[in-house]
Amino acid sequence: MRHDRYIPQACLLLLTALTLAGPALAADGGDARHVDETARTAAAVTAVDHHWMEAEINGDTSWLNRMLLPEYRSIGSSGRATSRAAILAHAAKNRYSDKMKRKVEAWLKTHPTKSTVVIRGNTAIISFYDPTRGAQKGVLSSDIFVYEGGHWHALYSQHSKISD
Repeated sequence: MRHDRYIPQACLLLLTALTLAGPALAADGGDARHVDETARTAAAVTAVDHHWMEAEINGDTSWLNRMLLPEYRSIGSSGRATSRAAILAHAAKNRYSDKMKRKVEAWLKTHPTKSTVVIRGNTAIISFYDPTRGAQKGVLSSDIFVYEGGHWHALYSQHSKISD
């Protein structure tokens, strides 16, 4: 969640959750909430990305601080960069409030997404796309993770607007 993570553009970032209303699906079709996030698998990357969204919504800055690498940057669809510090500050504002959760739930209901994960060595890329356009033509955002110290850490995110 990452960044253009401010509604409505914030939802592009927060679209990493396939749904908040039902179980979070891991890349292998399992429940992301029951996946070992330290594994070097697509399911683990999906679970970490889902955890990220939940941490931003709930203001879990402690977890975000550990997961986001110091060099982390997010480039929004406008080309504007958002720093790690800005994401942490925004997440802190969500603590003790369900306002962001309600906004994200509403947005996700009208903007279905699917994801793909590619892992090469210690690097993983998770991309979210519009299922009506497909993974090659409808990419909305991608997050790059690096596996260090037994955990996946976010390094970079890129968001886009789909054009015809």
